[in-house]
Amino acid sequence: MASQASLEKMQLRQGYRNLWHTDLTNTIRADFPFCCMALWCGPCVSYMLRKRALYNDMSRYVCCAGYLPCSGKCGESKCPEFCLCTEVFCCFGNSVASTRFLLQDEFNIQTTQCDNCIIGFMICLQQVACIFSCIAMIVGSEELQEASQILNCLSDVVYCSVCACMQTQHKVELDKRDGKFGPQPMMSVPQAQQMSRFDQPVPPSAGYPAYGYPHAPQPPYAGYPPPAYPPPAGPYPPPGSYPPPGYSGYPK
Repeated sequence: MASQASLEKMQLRQGYRNLWHTDLTNTIRADFPFCCMALWCGPCVSYMLRKRALYNDMSRYVCCAGYLPCSGKCGESKCPEFCLCTEVFCCFGNSVASTRFLLQDEFNIQTTQCDNCIIGFMICLQQVACIFSCIAMIVGSEELQEASQILNCLSDVVYCSVCACMQTQHKVELDKRDGKFGPQPMMSVPQAQQMSRFDQPVPPSAGYPAYGYPHAPQPPYAGYPPPAYPPPAGPYPPPGSYPPPGYSGYPK
């Protein structure tokens, strides 16, 4: 049942459409001091990020965020702080990945192809280093042992670097969630409204314009007064127009 649920979550995660605020290649530029701290103090940063991801409510804590078969079976409810410390120090890689899955499921975030390539390269390099170490141990060749040590060192450097970038990526996403980048305005400042005048063919628009759409086009302003006004200069009233026909004057 657990493996089936994990498979369903992985398939559901492939349909996510949101993106990380920053990808793995830009995390150093996004927050260089935090990336350095995540590189040298990875377990402490993992503890802090998991607690932030849980909104600082440790009563919601489950080992590895509920993504492993051991989740919920380690007595987390009795002492969640101690269990989280044990997780980040003894299962550091799983703690980072669990926080990542937790954020992805909460905000429907997909992993870009570039991030997948980086993570896949890290995992493959670790597997190759492990295979070389086993072969060197069986064969007993000094050259293979030196090559395996170099490969292990390289895989450790890549592993620590990628984990630091991943944790920086999580921190930036949590900053975005918690409004650390500044409040996002819900609507723009309304434009100054004007009273309608008789010399305007269409009253001025009132209220807020729809976001992303321009104002509705208005007919061109023809000016005031109209072209036929005033009438041509001449005697007023025109001859023969006053008094009207049939008018005999005021009553006596």
